[in-house]
Order: sequence, then structure tokens, then C-alpha cells
Amino acid sequence: MTARISILIAEDQGMMRSALASLLELEDDLRVVAQVARGDGVIAAAQRVRPDVVLLDIELPGRSGLDVIDELLRAVPGVRVVMVTTFGRPGYLRRAMAAGASGFLVKDDPVEQLAAAIREVMRGGIVVDPALSAQALAAGPDPLSERERQVLVRGADGATIADIAVGLHLSESTVRNYLSAAIGKLGARNRSEALGIARRSGWV
Repeated sequence: MTARISILIAEDQGMMRSALASLLELEDDLRVVAQVARGDGVIAAAQRVRPDVVLLDIELPGRSGLDVIDELLRAVPGVRVVMVTTFGRPGYLRRAMAAGASGFLVKDDPVEQLAAAIREVMRGGIVVDPALSAQALAAGPDPLSERERQVLVRGADGATIADIAVGLHLSESTVRNYLSAAIGKLGARNRSEALGIARRSGWV
């Protein structure tokens, strides 16, 4: 008998997580071996159960799913990561695939499509929601540098230039330069508008 594909589900909504696990367990070749509700619990759980595939949400408490991918792949060599999210944004797709994810699907997709995607990534394939892939191509590459993203995010809650500078160990003039560059690249009028544009595109 062929071994079943073992799956870890990382999803913060309990009802969604349980329903997804139940539906996947109906497939003869799939087995859910662990479920976690927080992003900062994914690595430890994956090291404990050594799944073949991790289904990873993006918006998780404790730590974003996007920030988990790289460390997860290093902590559990050979594991495949499939992002399953409500937030089908081109920037999220690009960041996930750049970090090493093997798939990116939205939660509206039927579970049969998810099951097929799990089997495909286990064969070494890459699976991406077709509509989102087209959007990502149309949107073009992320225009922001890593530092520009950082200063925008740090200023999200009204932090001053001085606050951002201290938090990132930069000079205030350097922070101003990064903010100015980000605002200009995004065609925004101020840093608040720039952050909104970046978030809608999934670049932060």
C-alpha cells in the first residue's frame, strides 16, 4: 500500500481548520498529522511531526506565514509548502514563491483542487491559482526594497521618524530617504497612502 501524504495545517480560524482537515482526510492518500493556529508555532510542530506538506495561511497571529517559509524549509528539509489564503494579492504570491513555496491557492478553491495541488507538489510540481498568477504578471515586480518595506511598516501605527530610526538602527535622514523613495515609487502623496497601496498589492 502506498504511504499517505502527511499534512500539517496552519490556520488561525478553528472552524476553517477543522473543516479543511476533515475534508482532506476523506481522500484515501492524504493524512492530516497536525494542526496549528499560530505562525510562531509552525516550525516546532513541523519539526515534531515531519509532514510531507504544510498548508500555510498568511495572516496568522504571532508570525506571518510569509515570514515562516524560509525557516520552515531549512528546519524540515524536503517539506513542501502550499500557501492557502484569503488574501490573493500579487505581491504575496511573488514573496511566497521567492521564499520557496511550492503552491499558492485561495480559500475559495474547492477542496478537490487543493488535494490535487498537494499531490502535484509532492511530484515536484508548482501549483498557483491561475487568476492570481495572471494578476501578478499584470502587476509587475515589487518596486520596493527591503529597507523601504521596513520603514513603511514601522511607521504604520503613527511612529515618528525618530522612532523608526531607533527601531531599525538607522539615522533619521536615512529613514527619510527610504520613506521618500517608497512614496515616490508608489506614486503616493504621503507615507500613509504609500503603505495602503503596498498593502493592497501584497508588497508588505
